[in-house]
Amino acid sequence: MTERPIRVGFIGLNPDSHWAATAHLPALQSLGGAYEIVGVANSTPESAERTATALGLKHAFASPAALVASPEIDLVVVTVKVPHHFELVSAALLAGKHVYCEWPLGNGLDEARRLAALAEETGVVAVVGTQARAALEILHLKQLIAEGFVGEVLSTSLIGSGGNWSDKTIEEYYYLFDASNGATMQSIPMAHTLAALQEVLGAFGPLDARFINHFETVEVTDAGETRPKTAPDQLLVQGTMASGAAVSVHYRGGVSRGTNLLWEINGTEGDIQVTADLGHAQMVQLTVKGARGDAKEMTEQMPAPALYNGKPEFAGARNVAGIYARLAADIRTGSRTAPSFADAVALHDLLDRIETSAAAKG
Repeated sequence: MTERPIRVGFIGLNPDSHWAATAHLPALQSLGGAYEIVGVANSTPESAERTATALGLKHAFASPAALVASPEIDLVVVTVKVPHHFELVSAALLAGKHVYCEWPLGNGLDEARRLAALAEETGVVAVVGTQARAALEILHLKQLIAEGFVGEVLSTSLIGSGGNWSDKTIEEYYYLFDASNGATMQSIPMAHTLAALQEVLGAFGPLDARFINHFETVEVTDAGETRPKTAPDQLLVQGTMASGAAVSVHYRGGVSRGTNLLWEINGTEGDIQVTADLGHAQMVQLTVKGARGDAKEMTEQMPAPALYNGKPEFAGARNVAGIYARLAADIRTGSRTAPSFADAVALHDLLDRIETSAAAKG
């Protein structure tokens, strides 16, 4: 007998814009009948009605509370801004729903710990969207390292551009520039990419960090205003991995005229280089190259082309689909293969260590 689809309710979904529409919708559509999106709750009932009508959904809930209470929802997907995660995810967990929450899980380590504890108490499947861990290129890279392509890993270095967090923005993204909102360069592009780095190379060991803020104000171009900026625009981290390999990370605000994601892994037998057009490993197409032994030039070391068949073309949607595929298996079989809230706490803890080290510099 065919299992019925997992019934999904979105908190924060517009039909033609933003991350939920461009990544989550095509991700779910690519998985056949595993899921059915049945309802939505947005900031207003009118917004939910517009989305439900545009997407042909059964339910436009008047509030998130109504959505999480509905017996017709199995999985609550939270895709709103970070400051709202704790309240909405808590409500879903207390209602006994499975949860997929976008990263960051909470606004800081304490909120993440409290949500993870609540998820453990309720026994539901609670997943965080660190989808770079499910990228085909990252899984292939992990295999290359495990098979000894570079030999013993001696060092790894990462340079990334955040896209935002420079001296200009638009009204919609201004909240990213206020550190109190928990949506900073370190918590979004750097953390997503560090999740991938740790998937491949294991956990961080001792580290030291420094943050620099070259721009204390930001021009909000569409509002014609200059406003305060408290999120840093240069992030420097160095230390060692738990394995003993040296690690160096530099994230910078805005974009570069050079390579906007450059990640190298250097070992006793070979070298690997990962590049992309932006420092958000979770949502950009990654290119993997490498050389070993007597080879003098790097060649592509990409996953088999057949692995991309039937998957979304947009890398962000493809990676999110990888998380949803694991999540469906976890719900149906009791496995725990998707990034969990406990995994999110570990990543939040790494961020807290980095931020604490940087704050000590004054």
